[in-house]
Amino acid sequence: MDIDILFEEPAWENTALVPLAKTALRTALAELGLDPDRFEVSILACDDERIATLNAAFRGKPTPTNVLSWPAEDRAPKIPGAMPELPDTDADADGPPEELGDIALALGVLTREADAAEKPFEHHLTHLLVHGLLHLLGFDHITDPDAALMEGLETRILARLGVPDPY
Repeated sequence: MDIDILFEEPAWENTALVPLAKTALRTALAELGLDPDRFEVSILACDDERIATLNAAFRGKPTPTNVLSWPAEDRAPKIPGAMPELPDTDADADGPPEELGDIALALGVLTREADAAEKPFEHHLTHLLVHGLLHLLGFDHITDPDAALMEGLETRILARLGVPDPY
């Protein structure tokens, strides 16, 4: 799996983002039956101010949030609670990795949320990495059926990673 990380907020470099991203994203893809070596993801490790700007520009919400995702392709199902159309990993096995999209993470929000929930920073970060990747693959939590599907999958993936159920 190719993971391109831009450390825009220098304090991110003092975290375990790189190894956690590799493990979390590979595990999530494998859980879905996808070959992790066939995919590429870009991550922006930023501060609250930057993610607030992005949130305002792309979602009309001028406040910081923990994670944002921009899928390279719209895979969202038309029916609430249905599985998204996942990429075909056999399509071009010898070609370059398929770009799934971009994920942005805000260090301040993530740290405050982990502290407030009294959970390890690494567990919350792992959850948000999995959450962001699932958004890139077309999963969402807008409707109750979509949320049930996505949260169930997150819980299963996180259990494989030794992270307790975040819900």
